[in-house]
Amino acid sequence: MPEKVALAYSGGLDTSIIIPWLKENYSYNVIAMIADVGQGDDLEAVVDKAYKTGASKVVVEDLREEFLAGYVFPALRAGAVYEHKYLLGTSLARPVIAKHQVEVALREGATVLAHGCTGKGNDQVRFELAYQALAPELKVIAPWREWTLKSREDCLDYAEQHGIPVAASREKIHSRDRNLWHISHEGGELEDAANAPLDSTWQMTRSPQEAPDKSEQVSIGFEKGTPVSVNSMKLHPVSLVELLNEIGARNAIGRVDLVENRFVGIKSRGCYETPGGTLLIAAHRELEAICLEREVAHFKQHVSLKYAELVYFGQWFTPLREALDAFIDSTQTQITGSVTLSLYKGNVSIISRQSENSLYRTDLSSFTMGEAYDQKDAAGFIRILGLPSRTRARTREEVEP
Repeated sequence: MPEKVALAYSGGLDTSIIIPWLKENYSYNVIAMIADVGQGDDLEAVVDKAYKTGASKVVVEDLREEFLAGYVFPALRAGAVYEHKYLLGTSLARPVIAKHQVEVALREGATVLAHGCTGKGNDQVRFELAYQALAPELKVIAPWREWTLKSREDCLDYAEQHGIPVAASREKIHSRDRNLWHISHEGGELEDAANAPLDSTWQMTRSPQEAPDKSEQVSIGFEKGTPVSVNSMKLHPVSLVELLNEIGARNAIGRVDLVENRFVGIKSRGCYETPGGTLLIAAHRELEAICLEREVAHFKQHVSLKYAELVYFGQWFTPLREALDAFIDSTQTQITGSVTLSLYKGNVSIISRQSENSLYRTDLSSFTMGEAYDQKDAAGFIRILGLPSRTRARTREEVEP
């Protein structure tokens, strides 16, 4: 009886041709696992396509809630942003997809896992490190590292030869990845870092020129660092992010054009749209600004950078990520309150920050002198802090003729 392979299937160009390729080259029974992380596809059409291209079974997993609550929101609480700009939309989706792909494989008796990631990219690392952490006994096949196809044009040729309909074309050659958190764009004119993105490249957000001529305010509420409400409406994670995506997108919020350093050492250029995520990151930072003690806030900046790197490099299922989450959880116990933002043609301004746990006290920060802070106390610690400088200056005076 043929072995079974569980394939992470999206219905895009790469995975569409992988099903017949696996059957031709390995004679496997292919189980196509479709992960719904909010990409907005017609899932019935994707399922139908998988069967028509040779899948013996198709399994659809609705991962939207788990994706946000278990992966995106922890990264938000961590303040994880890769290389100043990237809010890790694709990076965060891969571990939850890989986890359920492994579960489907074990449940269906598959002995092999497969994915459509290239040998140059980050996603191969993210999928396969997750596989090794969760089911190291399963074999892995990465067709891009085996077949003779070298480009998206080659893949289009293969699809045409096998009668496989694909959305990508020779004129529209962008590679896109979409989920509830973002949409990414690579390829086409973006391969040359000197080229500006085409207007047609952007899919989710309005341009600043098309955005309203009037600012819009939005208030986001948090409980222990997790977003729970928009404009005082309590919302579940999926509804909350969908609403913020709509609000941010119509105000031209969340566009990023980034040349980033991939895990394999290659610099690559991509454009990302993360409207709701941009609003959440901005609001969360402002709430932390009034609620986190200084030393914790400063140390957390180091943790945020490391957390982003772990996520980007596919190291979600690791003891270090779990340990960092424990630290982050302790920092978020007081991060409850609301932040109001003003949005205008791609810009985000802060209107207000409110929290019962705020450490910001006007009796201390005000220019008006009060009893809470005796300014004379400053003289002592300044003298102590300045002791090394004074000592060095005096030594120079004694040594120099």
